Amino acid sequence: MAVVCAGPGAYNTGQCPLPLPVPVLLEPSSSLRPLPAFTPSHIHPLLVYDIYTPPYPTHPPQPHNNHTTLHPSPPTTMTNTTAAPSPSRPLNPGIYIPTIAFFDPTTEDLDLPTTHAHATYLAQSGATGLVVQGSNGEAVHLTADERNLITKTTRDALDAVSPTTPLIVGCGAASTRETIQLCRDAAAAGGDYVLILPPSYYKSLVSGADLLAHFRAVASASPIPVLIYNFPGASGGVDLSSDEVLELARHGNVVGVKLTCGNTGKLVRVVAGVKELDAGKVFRVFGGSADFTLQTLVAGGDGVIGGVANLIPRLCVRVMRLYEAGRVKEAQGLQAVVARADWLAIKGGFVAVKSALQVYRGYGGLPRRPCVGPSEEQVLALKDGFAEAMALEKGLEGEGV
Repeated sequence: MAVVCAGPGAYNTGQCPLPLPVPVLLEPSSSLRPLPAFTPSHIHPLLVYDIYTPPYPTHPPQPHNNHTTLHPSPPTTMTNTTAAPSPSRPLNPGIYIPTIAFFDPTTEDLDLPTTHAHATYLAQSGATGLVVQGSNGEAVHLTADERNLITKTTRDALDAVSPTTPLIVGCGAASTRETIQLCRDAAAAGGDYVLILPPSYYKSLVSGADLLAHFRAVASASPIPVLIYNFPGASGGVDLSSDEVLELARHGNVVGVKLTCGNTGKLVRVVAGVKELDAGKVFRVFGGSADFTLQTLVAGGDGVIGGVANLIPRLCVRVMRLYEAGRVKEAQGLQAVVARADWLAIKGGFVAVKSALQVYRGYGGLPRRPCVGPSEEQVLALKDGFAEAMALEKGLEGEGV
């Protein structure tokens, strides 16, 4: 089990003097221990984080046992198993938000109350769906138990305010075996879909055919539908081609792709290619960043999964609604604002998003080490940089949009 604390996951930079959260729940854990205090004196300058860290195994090694069945090996022969999306939570076109993870700033324990509150806020702001355990959610910093707690807490929050909102769970891992287990865990914790990065730690030993076989094995074994996550920056440079994505789209349990590669030509080819699949096939094509929402929609894509929407959810939703209403000029104007804000989020990664949330919403907190928060000077720069977009966001919120 994991150790959690009461929110908000705040830290004091001098600009946002908020009280530290008080621990309210301590569950036994053999793997987690209190960590040394993490105070503002530990804060170092904000860096541009390109995540190349491979997903470390989250399950302890099992003793040798010829009869072990806890983590069955994937089948050696693949079948094109069809699993339709959950009828109550379809994967509709729209704005999906990859939530961030919240921690106690002193112990780095999970802050589940803030996790719940933030998911509620995003759902009430018009998000079509939420994503947990993505790059913004510090998936590689979490244990298996922590992943499941965040998934369950987020699902509970959605059930309270928007029961039909789908929840996508990041489940990429270095091995096919562990990826399948993470998919099963995600389903048990309340996930509706899984988002799978290509394995990359041993990428020089994994051929293109091996990579496709990995995705097919995961899709065949996963109890819930699969989305492909193409993000070279988080997978050691592994970049699936449009041909490979379309080949995987033929699998009955592969229902979409997130293209964080930013290649709009690839996006166009995938959108066009999907139309040639079985007429009954649902396959969503999402841009992986809010700075090309409009471009994705013009190309025929289904929306975006964008981290900056943690800060400006209504503004991101507004861009899509304006486009759908034929008000393209207005959509272009707002897209420019979103793109400027997203550039700050892209340069500073989830660390910048957390810091801006702290400034503008009073919660956000620090990342888990070795990542660190920005300096006070950089917090002020982020505050100024996001001011334009946040002013529009506040306006939409005030209008009840």
